[in-house]
Amino acid sequence: MPFDFKKEYKEFYMPKNKPEIVTVPPANYIAVRGTGDPNEPDGAYQQAISVLYAIAYTLKMSYKTDHRIEGFWWQENTDSIDYADKSAFHWISVIRLPDFITPDDFAWAVQTAEKKKKLDCSKAEFLTIDEGLCVQIMHHGAFDDEPASVALLDTFLAENGYINDFTAARLHHEIYLSDARKVAPEKWKTVIRHPIKKSVKEHTP
Repeated sequence: MPFDFKKEYKEFYMPKNKPEIVTVPPANYIAVRGTGDPNEPDGAYQQAISVLYAIAYTLKMSYKTDHRIEGFWWQENTDSIDYADKSAFHWISVIRLPDFITPDDFAWAVQTAEKKKKLDCSKAEFLTIDEGLCVQIMHHGAFDDEPASVALLDTFLAENGYINDFTAARLHHEIYLSDARKVAPEKWKTVIRHPIKKSVKEHTP
């Protein structure tokens, strides 16, 4: 039976419609890194998605039932995201792996997918990410409308003594719960997750 992350890890994959703080444990992923506009037809991002699906299917993880594409996103020289400049995106596109999948299983799947699908999977990697302390929210609507949900996260952090903690290893994380090919943009559901830490305020004597 396919492993259903939404049922097993509901607190991480089905957040509320308001900001909440979670501590996310380390997780393993099939990952492909790249840059550029994710909407470019036959571009690097679309090719990466094909590779992720090919390897996941080889591992018998049916993308119709048990997993979703996720993405870690950033742009150079800024902690925020400029949604109007999609060509400046850097991304790591991922599919989460069940804990019982080993690096050897992954290597076998890459080789098998390349042979069966006639697809170059050389950019795929077995990646472990430890997100740790984060704030998250369920965003409803198109991706270009995400700044409104991000603003809710930032307000929540300011009111509760936290700040964003973006680094090279701690990134803006999105989990796509809707099939954009079949669902209208206004009905899309996307988990938005940001790394955070306690704010440190200077105290005058």
